[in-house]
Amino acid sequence: MHRTGELYGQFQTLEQQKESATLGMWVFLITEILFFGGLFMTYTINRHEFPTAFGVAGNMLSLNLGFANTIVLIVSSFTMAMSVWSAQTSRKSMVPIWLLLTLVLGSVFLCIKVVEYKQKFDHHTVPGYHFDATYCSGSNNPCALSQKEFDDERKEVQEAIAAETEYAEQQNFGNAAATGVSAFNAHAQLYFSLYFGMTGLHALHMIVGAGLLVWLIFQGFKGRFDANYNTPVENIGLYWHFVDIVWIFLFPLLYLINRHLA
Repeated sequence: MHRTGELYGQFQTLEQQKESATLGMWVFLITEILFFGGLFMTYTINRHEFPTAFGVAGNMLSLNLGFANTIVLIVSSFTMAMSVWSAQTSRKSMVPIWLLLTLVLGSVFLCIKVVEYKQKFDHHTVPGYHFDATYCSGSNNPCALSQKEFDDERKEVQEAIAAETEYAEQQNFGNAAATGVSAFNAHAQLYFSLYFGMTGLHALHMIVGAGLLVWLIFQGFKGRFDANYNTPVENIGLYWHFVDIVWIFLFPLLYLINRHLA
């Protein structure tokens, strides 16, 4: 491919090249919105269908870890915006520094998410054969929750099972008590399936973004980006902000609905 400086051969000017690249990025982001939109719709429908089990399952998530990750991503959006601004104003030495800070914050987010996922394995809330939404509310407090957390979770789980059992009795199901426990576990497992699916795909997008940031950092240290040429920084910045916005929607939907903060 012919190239003169930062201008690729199929374009006549840098402005034309930038407009084409930006249009392409927005088209890509629209497809991403459609993709995540389908997941959000699936979650919304099932949340409406099984509000009790979804509410109890949502309260099993760590609010502190979710809130910490929200703060981390908000700050990373600021550092990403600063890297774009530095490139646009030809502050070449600052571009890789802001990008490096963004990469560090993105890595912190992923590390916190790993800690949270491990917690779900320890609490038997990973969908599959060993899934048991009642595990942490066992009489011997197997998850080592604080007394308040244990009491709250046990109360909520018992109330949810009672509601499922009452419904089973109304429908004249055999062994309504066993049906109630089974139904609660099934609906809670659906919640955690959506949780892992949505947050896992978001984390995958974060990993892709981190890889792009690594490339930008190397190019930034070479002084490649300035007021005349900064399209890659701007477009990857758009991608990063999009991923951050997705989390801003995921956090309240997964962590805050039915959350008892008192």
